[in-house]
Amino acid sequence: MITRFFKKNWLPMFTTMMIFVVWELGIRIFGVPEYIAPAPSSVFATLVEERDVLVRNFLPTLYESLAGFVLGNFIAITLAIAFVHNKMFEKAFFPIAVFVNTIPILAVAPVLVLIFGNGIATKVIIAALICFFPTLVNMVRGLESVSGQMIELGRILSATKSEFFWKIRLQSSLPFLFSALKIASTTCVIGAIVGEWVGADIGLGSLIIEATFNFRSPLLYATVIVSSGLAVILFITVSVAERMIIKWKPEHSA
Repeated sequence: MITRFFKKNWLPMFTTMMIFVVWELGIRIFGVPEYIAPAPSSVFATLVEERDVLVRNFLPTLYESLAGFVLGNFIAITLAIAFVHNKMFEKAFFPIAVFVNTIPILAVAPVLVLIFGNGIATKVIIAALICFFPTLVNMVRGLESVSGQMIELGRILSATKSEFFWKIRLQSSLPFLFSALKIASTTCVIGAIVGEWVGADIGLGSLIIEATFNFRSPLLYATVIVSSGLAVILFITVSVAERMIIKWKPEHSA
């Protein structure tokens, strides 16, 4: 299994290694100061030396990201189901959802801080907001993707509304839903970090601000790597869940 993994991914792994080598040589040859751009060796050393600090700030961001992911997607899926079953409801509230999505998250964050305070709730809400809209749009599209033949088949078999929803409409929407969840799994981390930028004394976003203002570039880069790693882990988790749950995929799914 490991051999197959390396055979499949040797090119991107090799390219990544070459980037680090060129980066390291460039820093050393041109004598770039560490506070401007640290060498990869310095960043990796910081990952080890500051692991306690990184872990302490990683856990709050992980919690905020997961809570925002669950909250944002739950609301989006619930609204999508309501939109599909009630077109008047969709016409009334979908434009509002679009308008909310057009507001930059950095503009919304201070408003939420004023309303909900500087606690963890604000970070969770920001993380939920940033992953809400893609899931809403994809879920609505997925629920409406049922073909006319399937609708007719359900009528012939005298399927109830509940049976039609759970066995046909919901099953057809799963590929669209997981496409959105993979996007949300990375954006929820961004939302949590943005929330921590606005005001927090702990978390990866707070650590990024602290490292920036104190010119601790190795710690800054190390924190960015940890943040990216969190997003990658969440993305892989959703991808694995998708492969376990969905055994088929329509050609027109996004």
